[in-house]
Amino acid sequence: MKMGILAINKAKNMTSHDVVAILRRKLGTKKIGHTGTLDPIATGVLPMCIGRATKLSQYISDLGKAYIADLEFGKETSTYDCEGEVINISDKQIFTKEEINKELNKFKGEISQVPPIYSAIKVDGKKLYEYAREGKEVEIKARKVTIHDIKLLDLNANKARIYIDCSKGTYIRSIVHELGRNLGTYAFMTDLQRVKVGNLSIEQTVDIFDIDKYSSEELYNLIINPEDVLDTLPSFVVDENIRFRLINGQRINVKDIKKSEKIQENTLTLVFNNNDFLGLALRKDNILKMEKLIWQE
Repeated sequence: MKMGILAINKAKNMTSHDVVAILRRKLGTKKIGHTGTLDPIATGVLPMCIGRATKLSQYISDLGKAYIADLEFGKETSTYDCEGEVINISDKQIFTKEEINKELNKFKGEISQVPPIYSAIKVDGKKLYEYAREGKEVEIKARKVTIHDIKLLDLNANKARIYIDCSKGTYIRSIVHELGRNLGTYAFMTDLQRVKVGNLSIEQTVDIFDIDKYSSEELYNLIINPEDVLDTLPSFVVDENIRFRLINGQRINVKDIKKSEKIQENTLTLVFNNNDFLGLALRKDNILKMEKLIWQE
């Protein structure tokens, strides 16, 4: 069975687990996993790991992401999006492009963000949305995220569309919520599309509703090699001797490796032998070992 990444365009009101179930049925294998949940309200790029590539799901989940979000000024909801109850209303709803862009620019760079109470983040082993549904208060710790780019795409009366290129773990709903507050009003997200994960763009995806139009063989032909998805990581080629030792679980002193100075310390590295992708290795204290072995004879 070919292994790798299949980029799916997830539909609204569908969970990431729903997509896994559909692909397992279609491809006839249980070895399929998603790379982090995409909220049911959201559509767009959902990389699916097939076969041995499931070992790499956490690393693909760590890749940067880009979104297009629609929002509406003048209302605040309990969930920061259209699925929640309206809890605040303001008459201040109309803004110029300049006013909005001025506030959006303040988000660029590393920021401290408080996740919404209606989220799947766990506190003391319990998901935040479970506390919210029970009406219980819980301390939500802020966390650092990075906004690489953010800009206004469209503005029509009290409705706007924005583009956000960000690090993993960024809550777009929270940015929309904060944008409203920073403008002296309220705002909530009405729609969300993920347009990029790493180097996987929306143009490369297969629409989940079109799955049955493909044969399983055609879908397998659309699978992308995992090393091509993780190509932002450094790479290194080892000889046959080092390959044998690595795939057998040995830890290797970098002094035994030619041109080992090219292997960065404490940095995940793609390891190849000729054209074969072996997996991810990590050099620590001048010892190299495999973190995730993908290669299989």
